[in-house]
Amino acid sequence: MSLPSTYADRNCSLARALEIVGERWTLLIVRDAFYGLRRFGDFAAQLGIPRAVLTNRLKFLVREGVLAREDSGEYVLTDKGVALWPIIRTLINWGDEFYSPAGVRRTLRHDTDGARLDHEGRCEKCGVLVPAQDTRIEPGPGFQPADAEPDPMSAAINSPRRLLEPLSASRTSSAG
Repeated sequence: MSLPSTYADRNCSLARALEIVGERWTLLIVRDAFYGLRRFGDFAAQLGIPRAVLTNRLKFLVREGVLAREDSGEYVLTDKGVALWPIIRTLINWGDEFYSPAGVRRTLRHDTDGARLDHEGRCEKCGVLVPAQDTRIEPGPGFQPADAEPDPMSAAINSPRRLLEPLSASRTSSAG
């Protein structure tokens, strides 16, 4: 659904970007793709999103080139989708700062040397701006595990791991 045009939105890159990623579920789907989710059912289960809404969002993201649907039926981020990582990271940092009184929920580290990343995604040890594929995510001091025994997919997502590493059936059955 397009935003109503009340001014010259055609000349506003932010308005166009919001047409793609501004819908309620979109950035959560993209975030979970960074966390390694690839299958429709896994997105549906993790997000609690209505299946019809998920179907529409995935089709839209594929059509816009943010995700690609592989022959196996799995969804993967394209280069265009991976380019959203700085935005996702910034929104996570913003949410931690203003809405997580217990502290950072997930810590980001440079996979190469294990050092933490600053808010701009730079390694605190080597100073490199770390791309998503070289970022390790792990529970932070503000992480709050579910009260119930987590399902295998949630356990895998919440374990220390590299971003974009696919969560496979073998990984989820061994996690937790």
